[in-house]
Amino acid sequence: MHPYELIEKKQHGKSLSNEEVRFLIRGFTDGSIPDYQMSALLMAVYFQGFDNGETGALVDAMLYSGETIDLSDISGYKVDKHSTGGVGDKVSLILAPLVAAAGVKVPMISGRGLGHTGGTLDKLESIPGFSTEYTVNSFHQQVEDLGVCIMSQSKKIVPADKKMYALRDVTSTVRSIPLICASIMSKKIAEGIDGLVLDVKTGRGAFIAEYEQSRELATRLVEIGHQFDLDCTAVITDMNQPLGYRIGNWNEVLESVECLQGNGPKDLMAVTLELSAHMLKLAGKTDSIDPAREILQKLIDSGEALDLFYRFVDAQEGDVSSVQNPNDYPQSIFFREVRASKSGIIQAIDSYCLGMTSVRLGAGRQQMADVIDPKAGITLHKKVGDSVESNEIIAQFFTDDESVLDEAEQRIKTSFTIGDEEVKSQILIHEIIE
Repeated sequence: MHPYELIEKKQHGKSLSNEEVRFLIRGFTDGSIPDYQMSALLMAVYFQGFDNGETGALVDAMLYSGETIDLSDISGYKVDKHSTGGVGDKVSLILAPLVAAAGVKVPMISGRGLGHTGGTLDKLESIPGFSTEYTVNSFHQQVEDLGVCIMSQSKKIVPADKKMYALRDVTSTVRSIPLICASIMSKKIAEGIDGLVLDVKTGRGAFIAEYEQSRELATRLVEIGHQFDLDCTAVITDMNQPLGYRIGNWNEVLESVECLQGNGPKDLMAVTLELSAHMLKLAGKTDSIDPAREILQKLIDSGEALDLFYRFVDAQEGDVSSVQNPNDYPQSIFFREVRASKSGIIQAIDSYCLGMTSVRLGAGRQQMADVIDPKAGITLHKKVGDSVESNEIIAQFFTDDESVLDEAEQRIKTSFTIGDEEVKSQILIHEIIE
């Protein structure tokens, strides 16, 4: 087999065999197939797709490109959550310690920012000292002792996905259902978990904006989970406006702490509690969602979830005092307010545009080698349905890059659509697929 021939085969819409998929993934992982050929293959898959057989083969090849984790000797049910990515989506930072506080083990292998969306690892690493680099043994030990651990993909765990993930980010091949499925499920199956709750985003700020395609993605993810004997539930959630008010790595850590203190935005808390409740249900803590929500809310009200978050930060070498005393955190050099161009009601907010603006401010990567500025970000003052007066502050942003100030202000301003019509309440939870 030769990569050139297989790339050409996929370019013409023909299916690759299981062995051909394994050959490509094995070669890319060991370096015998270079980035430029894998980029060409990714682009071919982006346009021609993979059928169910090819997707299953891709998951299997990526899963066994390295080691898998065995958590079977840890007592209790192990369950994880994965989001397909959105703007302002800091749910994992809240959910992981919250569900662990309910007595459910939460092992997570998470990713970095991709395209216009932020990454859980980038957000956590904005906490001074926070480490996501773990060996399998140390990951296992922390899950057993604390009940929660979030780590990055090591060179040994699904190494094919770690390389491919970075390549997809800079080759605009993110919005591909089979590639998304393979990336998510190879990592999750490798964790050694019993169950998985999938947060599949839909709308302007999601990688898959159209609802029917979001539903197709959710269905295929659940099917792959069952194929690999993994309990799965997919929750399709809205991403037509950012989740919560804060965008950017450290900025989102701050909002996560507010949520665990009981002061989080309603939309963010609604999505977090929904996903967390499904995790408790999979783990057998409750038979239905409403009692699970009550358990979770009590853990927030009592302070137990926040305490576990602090212990989680400390266990992963993060500076707990920085999240307890955020005023001591370094500030961006430049700060600017964005004001409404007219009075009215916020009709829509372009999540995608805000996500890309956040990247331009330094909160994400435009090239693989880019270094993230953890301080950079955007804070919204208004959401869809809110009234606004002309020249009233609708957002503010912060960055160390003076060259992007004017561009960012204009992009943020045009992200808000202001009109006169009353806006119906936004649907947050569209559908559950089990």
